[in-house]
Amino acid sequence: MLYTLVRALALLALKVLCRLQVAGGEHVPAQGAIILAANHVSNVDPVVVGSSIHRKLHYMAKEELFRHPVFGWFLRRIQVFPISRGQAGPSAFKRSLALLRKGEGLLVFPEGTRGDGRHLQPGKAGAGMLALRSGCPVVPIYLEGTAAVMPRGARVPRPAAVRVWIGPPLVFRHAAGEGREPYEAASQEIMEAIARLQAGAQRPVLHGAPSERRSP
Repeated sequence: MLYTLVRALALLALKVLCRLQVAGGEHVPAQGAIILAANHVSNVDPVVVGSSIHRKLHYMAKEELFRHPVFGWFLRRIQVFPISRGQAGPSAFKRSLALLRKGEGLLVFPEGTRGDGRHLQPGKAGAGMLALRSGCPVVPIYLEGTAAVMPRGARVPRPAAVRVWIGPPLVFRHAAGEGREPYEAASQEIMEAIARLQAGAQRPVLHGAPSERRSP
């Protein structure tokens, strides 16, 4: 109930203050395990992605945010779990894989850290590892405008136009090979799919509502 309430309030705020527009919501499966992989430029990115699709997601956040008992309780109630700063360690990976094997949805940022809003960074091996180990679909997402809503160092979000571009799912099979190479290759393929969405982000195909209004 809390997740649904928070999502509804966030969606209302994004529509009013950020004129949220979403394209490609029909690419998000209504059920089953799924990884949503988005570019990362702002602290509001998880809120924007979660508000833009029609199903619940699980999220990762740095463990420092959970040190305050009340805020930590709130985060866990809206399906956020902690990871060590700058990395998703073995425990976070196991938690993520367990959620996917239960048929849940998970948001990841393949770049691993926030970019400058203009240039995509190379994908880290972690997203590719999850994709290959789980075998579940990976939906690429390109976020536009979130850097203006909450730039680095800002404490309060600002009104600015936000657009969300969602691409067709990618499916990976566990490839033969040792080491990080297969995982890095899968992450690179995910980033290439996000880059294609970025390249087409100026096409006039946006819709004014989130993906609940899916095409038949």
